[in-house]
Amino acid sequence: MGRKPRVVVGLSGGVDSAVSAYLLKQQGYEVVAIFMKNWEDDDDDEYCSSNVDFVDAAAVADVIGIEIEHVNFAADYKDRVFAEFLREYQAGRTPNPDVLCNAEIKFKAFLDHAMRLGAEKIATGHYARVREREGRFELLKGLDPAKDQSYFLHRLDQAQLSKTLFPVGELRKTEVRRLAEEIGLPNAKKKDSTGICFIGERPFREFLNRYIQKEPGPMKDANGRTIAKHQGLSFYTLGQRQGLGIGGLKEKGAQRGGGEHAPWFVARKDMEKNTLWVVQGHDHPWLLSPSLAADDASWTAGTPPAPGAYAAKTRYRQADAACTLLDPTPQGFRLDFAEQQWAVTPGQSAVLYDGEVCLGGGVIT
Repeated sequence: MGRKPRVVVGLSGGVDSAVSAYLLKQQGYEVVAIFMKNWEDDDDDEYCSSNVDFVDAAAVADVIGIEIEHVNFAADYKDRVFAEFLREYQAGRTPNPDVLCNAEIKFKAFLDHAMRLGAEKIATGHYARVREREGRFELLKGLDPAKDQSYFLHRLDQAQLSKTLFPVGELRKTEVRRLAEEIGLPNAKKKDSTGICFIGERPFREFLNRYIQKEPGPMKDANGRTIAKHQGLSFYTLGQRQGLGIGGLKEKGAQRGGGEHAPWFVARKDMEKNTLWVVQGHDHPWLLSPSLAADDASWTAGTPPAPGAYAAKTRYRQADAACTLLDPTPQGFRLDFAEQQWAVTPGQSAVLYDGEVCLGGGVIT
């Protein structure tokens, strides 16, 4: 029996990566931990938990008995993720920074760093799986349907997948928590982080305000009436319901208790005219799309799948929707849906599935 390969695990301070490191050590790998610092503009900020997270990660490494190194990827992050994020927002789209961060930082900058440390593989606490079949690597959904994160990992290619382990991908979250308590990990009860890494829990509009100029303009309803003023198109996303500031607007002469209190949703953005279009009612036709086009595609296998019947997600928190893949190229594709999809948002990722296999995806145009 030769020595087990060296694996560098990204320890975030959270419970998923902690249990991942523990499982690898149990399996006999030589495990080294790295804490990635990706953001440093406001470390002293109440919302930015980077320092707390590092203390948690170090405590975990100590309990498991592995070394931990603190590595700063903030400059890479700013250039490769944040700059792109702002560009997309300024263009009126709604990007997904977690997808970008995985492609550019966790499975590029971090992977390169790990290889320089003599690692043969890297590991993260994502809920996903990798399967090798006939010399190709497939990205599979995590086994816990409520936690599956393959959506955020769909841009990983063959080279990246061949070097990646997802130890908790086979487990349910409840099991991961149970294991963490059993092992006596100090962060077993720590709540899951939500929100975008660099924004954390802080109010989103307030955060964007620092970086993007406000350019107020008219907010119009489906009949073309101006009903309010928006703060700047970048601050709204399609399907958004909160924060529109148009509470009890009534049609003249409307019946009391009629449909006039149906909630308002953002339906369209007209960048040229700086106009925000809003509609009333969750199922307004303007919020439904029978099809979409995507570009900037990334296919896990390295080549596009054949046209035909698949399933897709157009946002992370949704069930797979039956669709037909049309005109797949290395650059882009089109999808026709069996049922109309709600609030399909330019800038978000459309991710394609064949059963439990994630085939890749692209950016909705």
